[in-house]
Amino acid sequence: MQVLTVTIVKPEATNFILGQSHFIKSVEDLHETMVGTVPGIKFGLAFCEASGKRLVRQSGTDADLIELACQNAMAIGAGHSFVIFLGDGFYPVNVLNAIKAVPEVCRIICATANPTQVLVAETDQGRGILGVVDGFSPLGVENEEDVQWRKDLLRAIGYKM
Repeated sequence: MQVLTVTIVKPEATNFILGQSHFIKSVEDLHETMVGTVPGIKFGLAFCEASGKRLVRQSGTDADLIELACQNAMAIGAGHSFVIFLGDGFYPVNVLNAIKAVPEVCRIICATANPTQVLVAETDQGRGILGVVDGFSPLGVENEEDVQWRKDLLRAIGYKM
């Protein structure tokens, strides 16, 4: 077995969701969940089929994001994994619970806009995701000023009143 590091390639501020599912039906169900949860959402979805033709299946509402999802899914190459890239102004927090509720979804591995590396195990059979490195290591513990900054940010972007 080899452990590989696959860097997610994306524009800096672009959010994405990486997960694992168990059935080709996931492509359509995830698409329907995305558009049903946030009307007008822009996204690209790619799913790595683990048997049969073993293709990267694709869907979405934005051609560039679909292409980005396909490129990253091919680089990861882990069966039954999926990646969803979100358009500007759309965030994982708005769709995560709905995605988790899709019957085929086994787990969400990460949801972030940070620089991300996917740790992939490769065996004679194929590839599997071991985990991710999401962003960077902490430099310290927040103080009162940092707490206020965090609270102000959440209010400024409309997630708290």
